[in-house]
Parts: sequence; C-alpha cells; structure tokens
Amino acid sequence: MTPTIHTAEGWRNYLSVIQQFCTEDEIRLTKHAAYRLEERGIKYAHVIAGIMNGEIIEDYPTDAPNPSVLLLGNADNNPLHIVVGVGAENIQIITAYHPSDKKWENNFKTRKAVQ
Repeated sequence: MTPTIHTAEGWRNYLSVIQQFCTEDEIRLTKHAAYRLEERGIKYAHVIAGIMNGEIIEDYPTDAPNPSVLLLGNADNNPLHIVVGVGAENIQIITAYHPSDKKWENNFKTRKAVQ
C-alpha cells in the first residue's frame, strides 16, 4: 500500500518506498530516460545516488500509468532532478536532469515564477 504523501511523514514514507525499490530488479529505465541520460551525460549510478540521498519536492498523483514524484538529489556535488514513477512492484525512472538556475530558485526545490 502506498502511503499518503501530503504530510511530512507521508513524504518520508513515500521516499522510503522508492528507495527500497532501488535495486536492479525493481528499477525500470524508460526509453525516454535512457535517451535523456545519455544526451545529458548523466550516469545511471548518479541517478541511483540521487534517489538514495534525495528528497521529494513535487508529486504528480495523476500521472499515468503510475503516480510519479520529482526528487532533488545530489550527484558529485551537483543538484540532480529525477522524475520517478512508482508502481506496485517497481519504480520507473522517467527522466533526470541538472536543474537550471534560470527555472529554479537557488535551493532547486522551488520553481521560479514565470515572468
């Protein structure tokens, strides 16, 4: 059962579920994610590290085929955003990117207002 995410405890529990799925057999890398990681020069190991040391900064409960979240992690002392879909038996890496300070506040957790 997926915990409710809209409390501080819920976010920690949800992140814990994602991190528990962070094994080779329980991670699915979408074609889009594989393409984007290669295009952006992001190593798969950095994505895993970002998940393990990350925090949930946004959630997308109506995404299909599974709800997803945006994580802010750290890879080699660089911020890394990772979008992860959460299924009943695995997680899907949807995409990952280094956030731009043009679109994100200095903490890389808050989107800048559109001007």
